[in-house]
This record gives sequence, structure tokens and C-alpha cells, in this order.
Amino acid sequence: MTETITDTAQLRTTIGDLVVASHRLARLAARVTGSTESPATWRTLSVLQTVGAMRLGELAAQSRVSQPTMTKLVRNLVEAEWVKRIADVDDARAWQIAITSKGAAALQDWRDTLAEALVPMFADLRDDELAAMRATVEIIASRVDLSTAASAAVDGR
Repeated sequence: MTETITDTAQLRTTIGDLVVASHRLARLAARVTGSTESPATWRTLSVLQTVGAMRLGELAAQSRVSQPTMTKLVRNLVEAEWVKRIADVDDARAWQIAITSKGAAALQDWRDTLAEALVPMFADLRDDELAAMRATVEIIASRVDLSTAASAAVDGR
């Protein structure tokens, strides 16, 4: 039988610490790379790659920016050919925003650059520490995937 965490306070603290550490790590990596792209750019491309094409308002909500900010961001991403506007099959007056192969490549390059910038900080990890990090990533990914699937079911996507 698998052990479960029964101490809710400990779980809350650990999850809170994990979120804070993750944000700090992401900010550090971005600073080390010297990238001038907005974090909202990478968040937006990541949302589109993970969830798929969506309307501007939904994309703004998913990327945690205002709709006017997303309008400007999408305009810049279209100019860079990282996203494209496609007709919304449910509403001929509306558009959906989708990531392009060029955008997916830029996102992967960014992730590779971030990882490369952080490798020196973690190069001395023991095998068991690396395995613990890998397990943590897999646990988080599985929970986020479940949450995304549940949201999609509720939203009727």
C-alpha cells in the first residue's frame, strides 16, 4: 500500500515552498541568460503549446495578463511569426491564436537556454538527488495534466 501525506499543514507548506522556489529559479535563469523577452511571451507560447489554439480573452486569462496587454503581445508574436491567427470555427467574427512551428522552436530554444544556464548550479547533484528532482517534476506534471483535463471537461473543450 502506498503511503499518503496526512499532514495537511505540511503539504500546504511544502507546496507553497515549491511554488516560491520554482518562481525564484525561473527568475534567476532568465536573469542569467540576459534575455530581453517578456516572461509573458514565454508563458503565452507555453500555454498555446500545451492547451492548443484559443481565443484572445482566454489566452490572456491563461497567461495572466490583461486583454489589452495580450492584444499587443499577440501582435508582436504574429510579426515574429511565433503565433498565427486562425478563424474560429464556432464564430466567424472571432479568431483563435495558435503557436507556429517557429514559435515552438523559439520556446524550445528558450527552455534549452534556461536549462543550460542552470546546469552549473546543479552539476554536483548526487544520483539520488537528481532522481528526486525528476520524480518531483513527474508528480507535478501529472497533477497539472489532471487539472488541465478537468478544466477542459468543465469548459466543454
